[in-house]
Amino acid sequence: MSSRPAPLIPPRLRAILVRIPFLVRIVRFLRRGPLARDRNLLITLSVLTLLLGALAARVSTEWFSPSLFILVTLVGGLQLRLRSLVVLIGAVAVALAYIAVVLGVRSVGAGLLVTIGFTTVLASLMARTRGKLGVQGLRGDVMLLELRDRLKRQGELPQLPKDWGSRVVLKQAGGSSFGGDFLVSMRHGSILEIALVDVSGKGVDAGTRALMLSGTFGGLLGSVDSFLPSCNAYLHRQPEGEGFVTAVHLRLDLSTGAYQITSAGHPPVVKFDSGTGTWQVSAAKGVVLGVVPDLHCEPDSGVLRRGDALMLYTDGLIEQPGRDIDSGLDRLLGEAERLVPSGFHDGARPLVNSMSAGHNDDCALILIWRP
Repeated sequence: MSSRPAPLIPPRLRAILVRIPFLVRIVRFLRRGPLARDRNLLITLSVLTLLLGALAARVSTEWFSPSLFILVTLVGGLQLRLRSLVVLIGAVAVALAYIAVVLGVRSVGAGLLVTIGFTTVLASLMARTRGKLGVQGLRGDVMLLELRDRLKRQGELPQLPKDWGSRVVLKQAGGSSFGGDFLVSMRHGSILEIALVDVSGKGVDAGTRALMLSGTFGGLLGSVDSFLPSCNAYLHRQPEGEGFVTAVHLRLDLSTGAYQITSAGHPPVVKFDSGTGTWQVSAAKGVVLGVVPDLHCEPDSGVLRRGDALMLYTDGLIEQPGRDIDSGLDRLLGEAERLVPSGFHDGARPLVNSMSAGHNDDCALILIWRP
């Protein structure tokens, strides 16, 4: 038989402590309610602040510098609720006033007061933001990191057979981890379905809508026969003023190479025909999602043979201020010509960097080819 671990508090001492009503009330107070952690941290930081103030005034300002209040305030801004932070800031003010009374006003310099004031404003903004999210501590940042990782995993294509190749490049505006361009894909058997979506806006501003729509569109992909009309019906039911959404949907049979492309206000897909050695623009077209109740798309279909490739992209790759979209498309096809001699394997990233140079916008590119 395994022996039980020894208790932290011996039974005799516990029996004595239980008989002291004052200690029992303190323990119950500290453990009571869902905000016990916030309250206990506030008490700890407040006591520490007042203790530092007393030591700085009575012992030494070199060992117990008033600048330590900056760290205390930052910890409070990262961990406490806004109401608790106000109490902590009050404790800091009391400690600074005590030091000024004992050692003189010169002991608390103007530079220190300005720094503590700036730190207080910053801590208040952090506490207010966390209060709106309803999370404590750094949980909000952890949630964003989890969402970023989920989007990153979602932006990867399923594993393709050995006789197929693919590359995906997502480049968000300003180097952000979130943006308005996203990809959803799935493979069931020999059928590969891909949807490249572009939400109006760029960078973090469009990232919140992209997060919401990525889950919805990912659930619809492969579950409905008419993917884009179903997405359009969902968006049309949403409140107005949400901005527009463009998308392109590719359904590809990996066993035969047969494909079908449907588009909703999205830049045209281009296909490389190894037989002629040229890039051809797809004729698929349709209205932007969420504008009309019944979406009508004109699909385009064909077959990918050995050496052929398909390129899906967003308008951030061909749109530039002061230039026509057609000229941007011509430039893209010109840059894509350079991929043919060296192969498509390592050309996707340089192509995006070349096309996006000089402007700041979300860009996405998907290359699928059949060696």
